[in-house]
Amino acid sequence: MTSFRRRSPRSLFLGPSAALLVLAAAGCSSSDAQPSVTVPTPSSEAAAYCGALHKALPQTVADLERSDPGPDSELTAGWGDGAIVLRCGVPRPAKMDDAQSKAIDADGVNWMLEQRQDAGPRFTTTYREAYVEVTFSEEYAHDASPLAAFAAPVSRTVPESL
Repeated sequence: MTSFRRRSPRSLFLGPSAALLVLAAAGCSSSDAQPSVTVPTPSSEAAAYCGALHKALPQTVADLERSDPGPDSELTAGWGDGAIVLRCGVPRPAKMDDAQSKAIDADGVNWMLEQRQDAGPRFTTTYREAYVEVTFSEEYAHDASPLAAFAAPVSRTVPESL
């Protein structure tokens, strides 16, 4: 003989209720979370230059409002929720040893260009006491004009080197 166990009406609604609770919590979570980036670990001298640069950076770049990525650091900054990200005090890129690497000048500041696969370009200052890296989203793949916004702050705060 088979025993028949009768379920209470409360247990019938517990499963769907739990599922709805999970979905509601997921819906309330912030999808506007700021992007996170790896914070560089420069020398103390480079970090001092980077701190000064951080204070001199513009509030808008290419009509994008400043929205710094996480974690909070004087070594990183961002505009447009990750469309443009700056990191100061990065290591010297190996690509700088390549005589064929491409570079551009933006209002007196030299930048080495690296084209990244499936991403926008990355620019790193050359001939400066601290390396400043700026990455653009794919939207700016063929537009280096936002670099001009960084020329004056970089020139004022990060000394040239040989």
